[in-house]
Amino acid sequence: MSAVLQLPLVVTARVDLVLVLVSLLALWTRLSHLNYPNAVVFDEVYYGQFVSLYMKRVFFIDDSGPPLGHMVLALGAYLGGFDGNFVWNRIGAEYPSSVSVWSLRLLPALCGALCVPLVYLLTLELRFSHLAAAGAALLLLLENSLIVQSRFMLLESVLIFFVLLAFFSYLRFHNCPPSSWLRFGWLLLSGVSCAAAVGVKYMGVFSYLLLLGVASLHSWKLIGDRTVSHLSVCVQCVCRVVCLLVVPVLLYVFWFYVHLSVLNRSGPHDQLMSSAFQATLQGGLSRITQGQPLEVAYGSQVTLRSSASQPVPCWLHSHKANYPIRYENGRGSSHQQQVTCYPFKDVNNWWIIKDPGRQELVVDSPPRPVRHSDVIQLVHGMTSRFLNSHDVAAPMSPHAQEVSGYIDFNVSMPAQNLWRVEISNREAESEVWKTILSEVQLVHVNTSAVLKLSGLSLSDWGFRQLEVIAEKLFKAHSSGLEWTVEEHRYGTSQEQKEREAELHSPTHIDVDRKISFWAKFLELQWKMLTVKQEESEHKYSSTPLEWITMETNIAYWLHASNNAQIHLIGNPASWGAANLSLLVYQLLAVVYLLRRRRGFRDLPDGVWERFVCLGCVCVGGWLVNFVPFLLMDKTLFLYHYLPALCYLHLLSPALLEHLYTHLLSGVTHRRALSACVSAMLLSIFLSYRTFCPLTYGSPELTANQLQGLKWRDTWDILYRRW
Repeated sequence: MSAVLQLPLVVTARVDLVLVLVSLLALWTRLSHLNYPNAVVFDEVYYGQFVSLYMKRVFFIDDSGPPLGHMVLALGAYLGGFDGNFVWNRIGAEYPSSVSVWSLRLLPALCGALCVPLVYLLTLELRFSHLAAAGAALLLLLENSLIVQSRFMLLESVLIFFVLLAFFSYLRFHNCPPSSWLRFGWLLLSGVSCAAAVGVKYMGVFSYLLLLGVASLHSWKLIGDRTVSHLSVCVQCVCRVVCLLVVPVLLYVFWFYVHLSVLNRSGPHDQLMSSAFQATLQGGLSRITQGQPLEVAYGSQVTLRSSASQPVPCWLHSHKANYPIRYENGRGSSHQQQVTCYPFKDVNNWWIIKDPGRQELVVDSPPRPVRHSDVIQLVHGMTSRFLNSHDVAAPMSPHAQEVSGYIDFNVSMPAQNLWRVEISNREAESEVWKTILSEVQLVHVNTSAVLKLSGLSLSDWGFRQLEVIAEKLFKAHSSGLEWTVEEHRYGTSQEQKEREAELHSPTHIDVDRKISFWAKFLELQWKMLTVKQEESEHKYSSTPLEWITMETNIAYWLHASNNAQIHLIGNPASWGAANLSLLVYQLLAVVYLLRRRRGFRDLPDGVWERFVCLGCVCVGGWLVNFVPFLLMDKTLFLYHYLPALCYLHLLSPALLEHLYTHLLSGVTHRRALSACVSAMLLSIFLSYRTFCPLTYGSPELTANQLQGLKWRDTWDILYRRW
C-alpha cells in the first residue's frame, strides 16, 4: 500500500489574484446595503406586479419580452418567502417588514456583479493581455449606471450577464485545442446563454445574431481548411448547428412551457387571449364554460366572441334600439335594429343557431351538428330578430354593408339573413363547428360579404358600442373576421318567454376541450409580438442619440422627507472614454483597410485577425444594440443603452493595448500614452466617487451639493431647499 500511496498528497492550483480581486469588489459594489432604499424604485413598480402574479400563479402577458426574466425575478422573490401580497402602485411606496427586499433584488445584483469578472475573462479570450483585461473589468466595476441598474429588481443586468457569458463561452470554445472534446461543453454553454439572453429580453436577439455571424465566419474558415478531415469538419459543423441553433430554439420554447405550466390561473390579461386559451385557465372563463356542449348544433344558444383583441375583446350583440333614420352626416340607414360588438358579458349577447329550412329553435335529439359550409340563420335570443345584412352603408364605415336585426317595415327591403359557416382552422371539409376551438367566418350568402368587427365606436345613439359590418372578402382586412363560440347551451324552449328564462340556466355535458401546449405557445407568442400597450410620453424618456453623450438622466428614487435620492447617471469619464475608443477604432480600421488595399501590411496576420475580431465583437456588439433603437417607435430610456455601453468598455483597454504595442514605437510616445491612461483612470475613479451619493442614495447631500452634481443643464437633479 505504501508503494502505491505516497505521502504527503500535494494539490497545486493557479489562482488569478486580479480576477479574484475584481470579483470581490464587484460583489461589494453591487450587493452591499442591497435593501436600501426600503421602497419601490422606478421600474420595480412595473416588474413587481408580474412577480406578484407569478407568486399567485396568475396568467399575464408582458409585451416587452419573453418570460425568463420574470421567472428569474420571481425565483428571488420565492427564495425570500414573498407571497405576492403587495400592491405595486406607486414609486416610493415603502415595503412592509414581511417583504424581503434583499431577496427581491439579489439575482439582478448577482448577475451585475458577475459581469465584471466575465469582461475580464472575455478580454483574455480576445487574446489581449491581463492588463487590458483588468482595465476592462475596472471600467465596468466603476460604471455608476451599471451599478444602479444592477441593484434593483430590473432586468438589464441579467440580460448583459447572459450576453457576455455567451460570447465568453463561444470564444473559449474557439480558442481551445481542436483535439479537446471538452471544448464542446463551452459551445453548449454558449447556446444555453444565447437562449437565456433572448428569453430575458428580445433585445438579446441582436447579440445572438451577432454571435451566429461570428460563428458562421469561423465555420466557413474551418470548411476551407484542407488540413482537417472531411469527417471532422462535418462533426464540428453539426455540433455548431445543434448547440447554437437547435438548443437555443428548444430552450426558448422551454421557457414558455415553464411559464404556462406555472401560470395556470385566470387573471387580468385573459381577455387578450382566445376563448380556447382562456378555457385552459383555472377560474374565469373555464368556470363559466365548464361542462358546455362541444359541438354547435341547430338550435344551439351561443355567444360569439370576436377573434380581434383590439381595441377591446367583445361579443356580437343586439338590443332594442334601431339605427337612426339619418346619421349626423346626412346619410340614411335602414332604421332596423342595431347589431354591435359589446365588450361586456350581457344577456343580449346570446344568439340562436337556426336551420333555414325549419322553424324550430330547439336542439333535436340527437343533436344535428353544424358543419363547415353549412348555411344558417342567427336569431337574437332576447328580441328574436334575425341577423341581417343588405346593400346599405354601415354607419361608421360607409365602404362596407350595414349589419342589423331584421325588421319588416314593408318598404320593399326583403330579409337577407342567410349566413354560410366557414371554419378557418378546420382540418377537414366536413369539420363540425366546435365550441371555443373553432374559428369561423360568417359569410353573407346574398352578397358574399364577411361579418366583421370594424373596431370603430358608434355615436351616442349606439351607446358608444363597437361597430359590426359586413365587408367583401377582397376588401376585408384579415383582422376581426373570425368569431368563436364562447358560451354555449343546447336550447330546449321554443316559446320566447321560456327561452329568455332558459338563457340563464346552461346545460352541463362534460366535455374535454383542452388545447395543446404548442397551440398555446404560438398564440401567446403572437399576442406578445402584436398586442402593444399604449405608448405615452414619459418625463425621463430620451432618444438614442441623446444616450451617446448622456444628455439625460433618470430619477429612480427620492426620499420622502430629505434630499437622499438615486439617479441613473453614468460615469461621465468612462462614458467619454468609451465614445473616444469607438471613434478611434473606426478611424484606425478605415486607415488599415485603405493601406491593405494599396498593398501595405502594417500588421502581422495574427495581429490583424485579432484587431478584426475585436471590432466584430465590440463595435459589432455596440451597433446591434444601438442601431435598432433608432428604428423603434416606442418610449425609450437611458437604460436601454447599457448593453451597448458594455461593449465599448470592453473595447477601450484592448484598443489602448493595440496602440501601445503596434503603433507607438518611441519611448516618449509610450510614456505619454501611459500618462494619459493613468490620468484617465484617476478621473474615472474620482467621477465614480463623486456620483456615488446618487448611485447608492447615501449619504444625503445638501441642495448646493446636488446642484454641483448637475454637470449638464439637461440633467434633472431633484433637491429641496429649507
